[in-house]
Formats: sequence, C-alpha cells, structure tokens
Amino acid sequence: MYVIVEIQGQQFKAEKDRFLYVHHLGNEVKAGDTVEFEKVLLVDNDGQVKVGAPVVEGAKVVCEVAEPLVKGDKVIVFKKKRRKGYRRKNGHRQQFTKVIIKDVVA
Repeated sequence: MYVIVEIQGQQFKAEKDRFLYVHHLGNEVKAGDTVEFEKVLLVDNDGQVKVGAPVVEGAKVVCEVAEPLVKGDKVIVFKKKRRKGYRRKNGHRQQFTKVIIKDVVA
C-alpha cells in the first residue's frame, strides 16, 4: 500500500517504514517527534485506487522525525557575461528534514 502525499508544496510517494527527505520543517521539530500530514491526494491499496478531489477524506500519514536538519549537496551558481569582466560565483546548500513513515491511515 502506498499513498501520494503533499508536504510543503511537493508531492511524495509514501510507503510504511520508508524514509523521505522533505523541505526543512523548522526549528521547532526535534529528533523523535511525531508529525502528521493530512493532504493525501491518492491511496493505492493493492490495486484499489482512491483519488481525492482534492484530498482523500480521513487519510493521513504519520511520520517520525529521524534527523531534523540535513544539508543537501552544494549547488554552485556561476554567472558570467563575456568580454565585460562580469563574473559572480555563489553557492547554496538546501536544508532538509529526514522523516521515517511509521503509519499510513487510509
């Protein structure tokens, strides 16, 4: 059984006992906290598919925060205009939260 859940504007495929890297949930969450996401868009229960309009009523995903802050890979942004002497280099590391899916209620 799996569900498609929307977490902070992004859609994820969630199955029990799997983990996800979602956008940083903020400084108020700690490791071991329980987080529930109720914007379930689709439920697939062994071939029986329920599609929400826009969400499936009564469905939710219960997660446990494994690591509250995980930094992603560094992305280098380099801008240049030829023959003008214009060069800018900027780096960025996206912040994520690692969650483990404990239960899927459909």
